[in-house]
Amino acid sequence: MKLSTLYRQKKPVISFEIFPPKSTLPVESIFSTLEGLIQLNPDFISVTYGAGGSSRERTKEIASKIKNQYKIETLHHLTCVGHSASELRQIIKDLQAENIENILALRGDPPAGVEDYDFSQCQFEHAVDLVKYIKANSDFSVAAAAYPEGHAHCTRLSDDLNWLKYKVDQGVDFLITQLYFDNRVFYNFLENARRIGIKCPVAAGVMPVINGKQIKRIISLCGASMPAKLLMLVDQYGDNQEDMEKAGIEYASRQVEDLLRNGAEGIHLYTMNKPQQITEIVKNVGLA
Repeated sequence: MKLSTLYRQKKPVISFEIFPPKSTLPVESIFSTLEGLIQLNPDFISVTYGAGGSSRERTKEIASKIKNQYKIETLHHLTCVGHSASELRQIIKDLQAENIENILALRGDPPAGVEDYDFSQCQFEHAVDLVKYIKANSDFSVAAAAYPEGHAHCTRLSDDLNWLKYKVDQGVDFLITQLYFDNRVFYNFLENARRIGIKCPVAAGVMPVINGKQIKRIISLCGASMPAKLLMLVDQYGDNQEDMEKAGIEYASRQVEDLLRNGAEGIHLYTMNKPQQITEIVKNVGLA
C-alpha cells in the first residue's frame, strides 16, 4: 500500500525507523530488532540509507524483508548525493521489483571522510531535485523530511518553511519531522506550515533519549534544541546508563501521549535499533 493512502485512511499513523547494521556485521543481525518491533504492529517501518549510498543494498534487502516477508509497509530512504540519473533510474527499478512503493527522498550526507564536499557538483543537489525525478519517472508515494527548528544550513526559519512548501508542491505526499524534544516546537512549526499552505500530513519524529553522550552528539549534528527539563535529566542521569534509559523512556512516553491527545496525524519513533525501549514507550502510551 502507498503510505499516502494510509495517511488518508487512519489517524494517527504509527511508524518506526531503523538503520542497517554496520558493514562489519551480517545483515541478519537486524532481524531480531525487526521481530521485536513488528510485534508492536506498526503501520510502517522506515529504513535509513547510508551516506553516499553506502548501505544501498542492505537498505533494499531489509526493506524488502519488511514488506514481503513480514507483510508490513516499508519506507525506503533514498538520497541523491553522489547518484547520477542513470543510477537513480536503476534503483527505482530495483525497488519496484521488490514490491516497494514508498520512498523518503533526502539530500543525504556526503560520503564518509570527504571534507568540504561540494553538493553543487552533484547531478541532484537538493532533496527537491530527487522528489521531482521520482515523481516524473515512477508512481512511488514520496515522503520528505521537515525541520521544526529549521534546517541546520538555513539561517532563517521563514526561508526554510518556504523551501519546504516548494518541496511539497513538487509532489511530496507526507512529511516526517527531524527529531525535537519539545512538543511546543512541533505545534508551532505545524501551525506555520499550515498557514503558508502546506496541507499534506505531517508525522512528528520522536527520539527517546536513552544515552546522554549519544544524544549530545546527535544534537550537535542536527541542531535540535534541548529544553531545560530534558537537559536536567541528562545532567542528572547521563553517567548512569540504566537510570538515563528509564528517564528517557518516561520523557518520550509523555511526549507521545501529548501528541496523541492533540490529534497528531502520525508519530514516527526513531528507534536507534532498540526494540525493548520502544516497546516500553508503546505500552506506556496504550498503543500496544
